[in-house]
Amino acid sequence: MNKIPEKGLDGKHAVAEDGPVYTGGYPLSSRVLSRIFNVLDLLWLFLAGYVTYSVVIGGNLITHDKYLYAVVLTLFIFFFLGRYGGIYSFSTLLAPLTNLPNLAIVCMTTFILLLAVGFSLKVSDDYSRIWVYSFGLASFAVILIYRLIAFFIINYLASRGLCTRKVVVLGGGKQTEQLLRQLADEKPVVNKVVGIFDDRIGRVAPTIAGYPLLGNIDALIQFVRNNHVDDIIVALPWNADERQLEIVSRLRQLPAHVHLVSDLVGFRFPYRPSPNHFGGIPMIEVVDSPMSGFKIVVKALEDRILGSLALLVFSPFLLMIAVAIRLESRGPVLFKQKRYGYNNKVFEIYKFRSMYHDGEERKKTVQASKDDPRITRVGKFIRRTSLDELPQLFNVVNGTMSLVGPRPHAIDHNEEYSALIDGYFARHKVKPGITGWAQVKGYRGETDTLEKMEARVNYDTYYVENWSLFFDLQILVMTVFVGFINKNAY
Repeated sequence: MNKIPEKGLDGKHAVAEDGPVYTGGYPLSSRVLSRIFNVLDLLWLFLAGYVTYSVVIGGNLITHDKYLYAVVLTLFIFFFLGRYGGIYSFSTLLAPLTNLPNLAIVCMTTFILLLAVGFSLKVSDDYSRIWVYSFGLASFAVILIYRLIAFFIINYLASRGLCTRKVVVLGGGKQTEQLLRQLADEKPVVNKVVGIFDDRIGRVAPTIAGYPLLGNIDALIQFVRNNHVDDIIVALPWNADERQLEIVSRLRQLPAHVHLVSDLVGFRFPYRPSPNHFGGIPMIEVVDSPMSGFKIVVKALEDRILGSLALLVFSPFLLMIAVAIRLESRGPVLFKQKRYGYNNKVFEIYKFRSMYHDGEERKKTVQASKDDPRITRVGKFIRRTSLDELPQLFNVVNGTMSLVGPRPHAIDHNEEYSALIDGYFARHKVKPGITGWAQVKGYRGETDTLEKMEARVNYDTYYVENWSLFFDLQILVMTVFVGFINKNAY
């Protein structure tokens, strides 16, 4: 297993900021891999039925309804038996020869049930027995062969770190040593440990099973902010459950899956069994990452496709507003400001300038208020109708924002409210959006009280933890009716 480069520790509060930068790659997910193999199995089954029909019977399977129905029924039977028989578990897919009996049993049972259906419906005489037997043998052979090929491809990619999951571990005791030994025995190595952390700097060894200790929990959080990390495993003694609760609460704000190595304190959290890409290692998942697996692809496609269409539709309005701003007052058409985005990364947000431009750069952000003298006449209109936000479609297209997500706050507001509101940074587990759940629920514009900001953060956190494509579409529709014009927007 690849080990972290040796590096010194900076005393009691060592940090990992100077370590290597780990990119995302294409990490294997048990859920994604299972669905991919599920679809491929059905495609190869259909191909086996098509080819054997062409060889044994002759002609085109698609035009022969009777045989086509038999093939389609086989796909349905195999699909359900395969899910029930466990041939799509992560460990099974990555050990095709070891789990060969399971695959053989599922294939055999599928065709036995197919024959049983034929006898029950009294249509078995309408089918060629040679074709049925050929179809069964070809199906088993082709699925086995392609799974073996897939295994070698995955093993090759994993050996080069192209499809490995980046894992960090919090804990430097015997639990961690055992965990590292089990992960080292994986074939292929799909979980790559990129960091070991422990709060007990100075009380634990500087290296754990050959891995250097990179710092405490603060260093871990900083490390995850600066690097792509898929999973965080907490491997600490569980005799202090309040400490575990505190740790999970802090890690909940990071865009990664959080797992606890088995113990009774895990029952204090709402949890689900951890994805089986960790094999047989006993642990539970207490924090899910909102954007993982197919969700990343779905969200990206949503933003790129709908964002590009919206940019095309609103381009005349963009041009007219830009002209109106230039005619009313001097200064740039666009207002650019640094904001915190996904995983606390700073990006530059675009908006139409709605205030008089004096050329000064202010260190402290002052939110606009009712009858604010800084706002121009055009600015008052575009702020009230949210048209000042339209240039953020460029942020969506360039990937720094989403159409839907928590609204990004100014950097100084972020730092101020993060110190006052527990769990504030959980809203950064997804990209910020042009519109969001808090905005369509009425929490947009000036937040002149802490209670208003807490309510906004609560809505944002709910969105992050319950994201779905349907939820995004619901928010977009609500934005059309309630999100553009708002009495709280000054």
